[in-house]
Amino acid sequence: MQIEQLKPFLDFVINWYWVPLLILYVGIISAILIENRNPTKTVAWILVIIFVPFIGLILYYFFGQKFVKVKKIKRLNRQQAIRLEKKWKEIDPIIESFIRDIHNEIGDLSKVYRLMKKERLSSPTLNNDVKLLINGEQKFASLRQDLASAKHSIHMEYYIFELDVIGLEILNLLEEKASLGLRVRLVVDSFGSPDLVKYMRKVKDSQIDFHPFLPVTFTSLANSNYRNHRKVCVIDGRVGYVGGINISDKYINNLDITNKVYWRDTSLRVKGLAVNLLQVSFWNSWNQTDGETFYLEDDYLQALQDNSEVNGNAGVGFVSSDPASLGPFNMEALLIAIGEASEKIQLCTPYYIPSEELERALIVAAAAGVEVELMVPSESDSFFVQHASFSFLKPLLERGVKVYLYNKGFLHAKTAVIDNKLSFVGTVNLDIRSFYINYEIAAVVSEPIFAEQLSNQFEIDKQDSKLLTIRMWKSRPQWKRAADSICRLLAPLL
Repeated sequence: MQIEQLKPFLDFVINWYWVPLLILYVGIISAILIENRNPTKTVAWILVIIFVPFIGLILYYFFGQKFVKVKKIKRLNRQQAIRLEKKWKEIDPIIESFIRDIHNEIGDLSKVYRLMKKERLSSPTLNNDVKLLINGEQKFASLRQDLASAKHSIHMEYYIFELDVIGLEILNLLEEKASLGLRVRLVVDSFGSPDLVKYMRKVKDSQIDFHPFLPVTFTSLANSNYRNHRKVCVIDGRVGYVGGINISDKYINNLDITNKVYWRDTSLRVKGLAVNLLQVSFWNSWNQTDGETFYLEDDYLQALQDNSEVNGNAGVGFVSSDPASLGPFNMEALLIAIGEASEKIQLCTPYYIPSEELERALIVAAAAGVEVELMVPSESDSFFVQHASFSFLKPLLERGVKVYLYNKGFLHAKTAVIDNKLSFVGTVNLDIRSFYINYEIAAVVSEPIFAEQLSNQFEIDKQDSKLLTIRMWKSRPQWKRAADSICRLLAPLL
């Protein structure tokens, strides 16, 4: 009897279920169109939603929606900028003199530093010590020594902080320093370092001032697509680190820690006035967590007070960006450098899913006679990214860009060398995610010796790479080329 009574309702659902579903689809697609996104990304999401029913809606919920905290982050960015504006105006004449000096050394490549000044990203600084660190073996040996020597404060901001051998060693060192009265502040991305976040929640007697960045909860799952990808450390306001190397054993390639895959990565250690800029970057990130704010004037800008121990002559500035930035500043800085190149461009990236602007800039540079070399991993850690990346290599090969496939292991370095004069070392991949979605930072270094070292490392890595030709690309199996084309449709979403 009850089944008979429900039959009209069931018949209605079976025959008309598509109506609410159609309304839902039309509503979501309309919302995507109203957001005025990049047209390529708009079309990609609409295709996913239409041709992958139900699953497409779920993917859009988790990875497609605009960052709901953008307004809040923009407001914070404005507040931070207002707090710093007075200092900017005070040092503007000094910045101008720095830029003039850098221009005398590297010519119009100095326009990258002018971008930093105009957008209030960073002040270029002179007379810094810079040290190139290759792989985890070099970085962690240096970092441990600097941490052990810390006397005032330690500020760390990392995407991945593993609870493995090196992770626990550094964590214990931080606890030791905090117990001695040093101010130790640690920020990690909650999506990239879930184990550390869980561990620190359980530890009740930790003296480390620890806060996860953008905590991922059930109500904030849609924001999990936006991550803090930075790797920054500032010690005593005197020594700074930035680059692609996270806190994890997999970055160490030696007999003590056995990894299945050789990880090739790059980091930068800097001493001098530039450390203050890295301190400000950390301060900006810290103020976007639940951590109690601190004042930069309270002995955190040590490099301004005593620069006598620095003997270098490198010009250094930092380009940072986040989902609420007024523009894709890291991409813009690189585009300026590529546009001013006259001899050679050398780029390393683990993920090559370029914007149209970057792809065209590389092609135009090669067509204008600049030697353009791009190095990517032969095997990526993502099937979709691997094939999407390969789909973007064909137009480069056709126009004379030299593409090297790194075979020794996984190439994770994010570097660029322009005319052996200007260098980029940071956390920025050459992909849409790094340019528009993640929190990223890159050091821009004007120093010929450092540029030569980075270029020499590129040449070393070429010995473990294969030069890809257009004939080789076309001779790949049909299924791989088909996978390239399909994954390319998802490129704006990766």
